[in-house]
Amino acid sequence: MASNSSPQPVLEELDRAVCMRLLGDGGIGRIAFDDGEGPTVVPVNYAVDGDAVVFRTSVSGRLNRSLLTAVVGGAVRAAFEVDRFDESTREGWSVLVRGGAHPLTDEEKATAAQVQPWPGGDREAWFRLSALEVSGRRLHRP
Repeated sequence: MASNSSPQPVLEELDRAVCMRLLGDGGIGRIAFDDGEGPTVVPVNYAVDGDAVVFRTSVSGRLNRSLLTAVVGGAVRAAFEVDRFDESTREGWSVLVRGGAHPLTDEEKATAAQVQPWPGGDREAWFRLSALEVSGRRLHRP
């Protein structure tokens, strides 16, 4: 049976627990932030750490400069998105996390989930994005 002859996929809203479970394996996601010139989205390697997403970037990079805050203990609003889709079946899922991102202290880095960046070079700027809002959708066949 051809994939396009089966029933149309159904869009299902996912609860927070399912969303966090889908993110749990880590991997690659996209962080959305304002870089001073407008909304920007860049891919990052990440790990889930409790109720937060941890990622690393270069100290000299635009992401680091944009997410730093002069307020001690402050956070910068950002969003994080991961999805997995199978184009042949037209099924998949997408999860969006919104919250405040803040740089990790050396003490926090020592206990945070470990993230192994794919690109070479130093990635010594660590951030945690608290999952204040989590939403997701799954597209699947009935």
